[in-house]
Amino acid sequence: MNLGSYLTRSACHWPEAEALVSGDRRWSYLALEREANRLASALLARGCTPGTAVATLSGNRGELVVAEMALCKTGCLRVPVSTRLAAAEIEHVLLDARVRLVLVDAANLPTVRAIVDSRAPDCLVVVLDGNAGDALGYAALLAEGDPGPVAVDLDEDSPAVLNFTSGSTGTLKAAVQTVGNRLSNMRKLAMNPQGSTGPGSVYLAPGPITHASGMGILGCFFRGAAVVVLPAFDTEAYLDVLERERVTHTFLVPVMLNMVLASPTARSRDLSRLSSVTIGGAPVSPARLRDAVELFGPVVNQGYGQGETTSAITFLTSEDVLRGIESDPELLLSCGRPVFDTEVRVVDDGGNTLPAGEVGQILARGPDCVREYFHAEEATAETFRDGWVRTGDLGFFRRDGYLFIVDREKDMIISGGYNVYCTEVEAALYEHPAVFETCVVGVPDERWGETVKAFVTLRPGAAATGDELREFCATRLSRVKLPRIVEFAERIPRNRNGKIDRRALRRRAWAGSERQVG
Repeated sequence: MNLGSYLTRSACHWPEAEALVSGDRRWSYLALEREANRLASALLARGCTPGTAVATLSGNRGELVVAEMALCKTGCLRVPVSTRLAAAEIEHVLLDARVRLVLVDAANLPTVRAIVDSRAPDCLVVVLDGNAGDALGYAALLAEGDPGPVAVDLDEDSPAVLNFTSGSTGTLKAAVQTVGNRLSNMRKLAMNPQGSTGPGSVYLAPGPITHASGMGILGCFFRGAAVVVLPAFDTEAYLDVLERERVTHTFLVPVMLNMVLASPTARSRDLSRLSSVTIGGAPVSPARLRDAVELFGPVVNQGYGQGETTSAITFLTSEDVLRGIESDPELLLSCGRPVFDTEVRVVDDGGNTLPAGEVGQILARGPDCVREYFHAEEATAETFRDGWVRTGDLGFFRRDGYLFIVDREKDMIISGGYNVYCTEVEAALYEHPAVFETCVVGVPDERWGETVKAFVTLRPGAAATGDELREFCATRLSRVKLPRIVEFAERIPRNRNGKIDRRALRRRAWAGSERQVG
């Protein structure tokens, strides 16, 4: 089988339909198929055969989508590299994956050039913005190829993508996503009545398509939908594109959602074409889900998954979200129910399945779940056991099958022997009308070992005091969970993936302490 063959089929069914939009460039399905074939055949001619590692390092652009399709066709191992990585981390990825060709934009070319010249002289550098020095230009590489169909036959266990992530540990490791994992992701998207697209649908990817925003692209091409790629997330540009391109489906991480909700123009936009707004990538508070429905309408849903699971393992539908708003407020704290052929368990430290209502570690199993990390035997043994992925998240099932995530295992605060879950405290703080963003961590306390500290940014023009926020939370949380310390900040730090950087705040809080956490 070959994942790229689904683009070929769609180009046959809908040759003139729009497939890809990036800036001023637009590709029909036939044009995208031909360009992907040219790139694929050129890569094969240069020795990039199945299993050869080919990296991409660039801000969002249409050529990254072309490259993804071309690498599917060739069976090469795609290594998407985040532009947010430091030079030393980029070097680690390129060397660890034994990359033999890098497609890179002009902004990141000096970094790649320095790494290749000193550590990987056999790696070919292809610059996406034209020729630069001795680097081969993308257009020149395309000219070497042929537009005729390319589809190298592969089995489902063939590695397809090395998904490098630091997760919550800070150490880069790569989940090995296979052809079968990616195929399962595509099938889930096709079966999902809310996430499924078709001819006439338009999906807007606002974040880095090397990560969560790009996971649905193949599923869109499978169904004949159009994909619009933003070069970088900007609130007003995002809203402009939603209107101009008549977008039907989009994905937002909570940080992006906060920025959209704070936009002074958001409520004057015509967003009537939207049929699905999926929130994912990090926990989202009930308050923000209610705000999102108020802005976008009854089309807001939430997915929960990881790089190790390739796609969503649970889903909170828009019907669930509406029910949570209207009659079951606890449901807005849930990440939904297991999706299609994915199994989910909550277990204790001994691996025993826990009954409904009891908190334990969340495990997942299914055809989209990864089996190993690349070149990391110890991490593989810790995370992948007996066919199950140990997510590192703590949660519980409600009796009706809804899953509730209470925290990352390493983020839990233990204060005076009591477990305090950061996300629960954050959810309470987000209910306060003055709170824009918040992050909760455990900090040293001589009496209790740890106590709860909240970092808070306020909405523009809003005011609040620490005492006021504590009093507000006291109506929602037990005493042990109240934020004893509240620090107001102009902004809360983000990690390389744009998520709130809890680890950085914890490190700051525990600096100089004899005992460390996390």
